[in-house]
Amino acid sequence: MIAINELSMSYPLEAGSLEVLAKVNMQIADAETVAIVGPSGSGKTTLLILLAGLEAPSTGTITIDGEDITGLEADALADLRRDKLGIVFQSFHLVPSLTALGNVSLPLEIAGRENARDRAHKLLDRVGLTERAHHYPSQLSGGEQQRVAIARAIANSPSVLLADEPTGNLDINTGSRIIDVLFDLNAETRSTMVLVTHDTEIARRCQRVFHLDNGRLIEDAGHAIPA
Repeated sequence: MIAINELSMSYPLEAGSLEVLAKVNMQIADAETVAIVGPSGSGKTTLLILLAGLEAPSTGTITIDGEDITGLEADALADLRRDKLGIVFQSFHLVPSLTALGNVSLPLEIAGRENARDRAHKLLDRVGLTERAHHYPSQLSGGEQQRVAIARAIANSPSVLLADEPTGNLDINTGSRIIDVLFDLNAETRSTMVLVTHDTEIARRCQRVFHLDNGRLIEDAGHAIPA
């Protein structure tokens, strides 16, 4: 489902450049769950941003479902995110002027899906927020906002789900419940999931774990969970 080949990313500085990723290579199979762990500033979020097509790498290629996304124009990348990618951010990124129902309905309506609001209602019920459907983000707790964000991310049944520190802004107990929701829903949809986290306990729930440090990606050969 995902193939990363010789991927590098650097940012210009006044004196030289800052290399964030250095010739990263990775293959991820369909429906596989993969965790990317590493210290703060190691490039984890940068890697996820590149996978989402939100930035272009300095060198290398990313192929998703057989398509090299590094050569796509902005409109094609937007179509890719609409049709094949679901993204869960650390900071939720809900639309403040829309209710929980409106936020989950939005990607479905953009995609022209019939019965968008009916599906959004079902997803909110699945994440335990039926009674909060008509509340705005400012009226929701952090855990509730993240559950809305997860429902929104899987609304279009994406082939690939990207999650960037989904519990980073939550307390331990709330974060644990959010991770259960994320893994349960991902198991149901059979999406390929790439999860960025600093929490090794969360990482161990994935089938494979990669460590990113100093821009280099190394798989934890001692960690393997059968698919």
